[in-house]
Amino acid sequence: MRITRRVKQILANYESDCPGTKANLARILMTGKLAGTGHLVILPVDQGFEHGPARSFAPNPPGYDPHYHYQLAIDAGLSAYAAPLGMIEAGADSFAGAIPTILKVNSANSHATSKDQAVTASVGDALRLGCSAIGFTIYPGSDEQFEMIEEIREMAEEAKSAGLAVVIWSYPRGGNLSKAGETAVDVTAYAAQIAALLGAHIIKVKPPTDHVEQEEAKKYYEGIDISTLSARIAHVVQSAFAGRRLVVFSGGAAKGTEGLLDEIRQIRDGGGTGSIIGRNSFQRSKEEALDLLDSVVKIYKGQA
Repeated sequence: MRITRRVKQILANYESDCPGTKANLARILMTGKLAGTGHLVILPVDQGFEHGPARSFAPNPPGYDPHYHYQLAIDAGLSAYAAPLGMIEAGADSFAGAIPTILKVNSANSHATSKDQAVTASVGDALRLGCSAIGFTIYPGSDEQFEMIEEIREMAEEAKSAGLAVVIWSYPRGGNLSKAGETAVDVTAYAAQIAALLGAHIIKVKPPTDHVEQEEAKKYYEGIDISTLSARIAHVVQSAFAGRRLVVFSGGAAKGTEGLLDEIRQIRDGGGTGSIIGRNSFQRSKEEALDLLDSVVKIYKGQA
């Protein structure tokens, strides 16, 4: 694997990391159709935990099989596949070395009444399964946020010492945040900053709206351009150490193809690293999903 100049530049931003962690980051950045470009498209399949099997897989029943998602990510030429323990275990041998994997080590479920997640896997599991990284969700704003922050601090230290990369899903919710506030531009930028401060190599947030939630922040946003999604993406990337950290954006709830692709163009134009697309891909037929993901890749290549 010959590392491109762009990937070398990205790896240089992680000044404290050991060669093992940088090698695993390089594996992710040098895999698939976007290899070497500095862009990423990742397939996440944790929705069975988060939303239940029927809500997740009934629209496309082959998705009940964990092997389906491994193969989809491989056939689409994606950068990595992220999933909880059981999903990774179910295909770990069949697909060993075929695509970088990210072990999602905490999860919630739709029965929960608190804004929290349970730790469901370990760094040891990630090493045993040959994963390149662990993935962890935090909920800035929730009543449980500090416990989650302490959990990822401990797990990130262990992961980095073992040469793994760390991906943080930073999803504001709970506490005093309104529903609109969960994706507000100031709150999303704050979430990216918190993940960067916690030592994430890759940060996952939702595309921000033009709503400003925090009263104390509104005067500062008078001088920041948030008029378009691409401008808001640029601000979120700026908040992740002035672009020194990789920031990917979720695909969110299922939406139409053109709306999703337009959103991705604006993520690209705003300097976002890439996209992490779950339901918007695997709930379609495989043929439709491959067509969609190919279009996404072309956008990040500047071909569409």
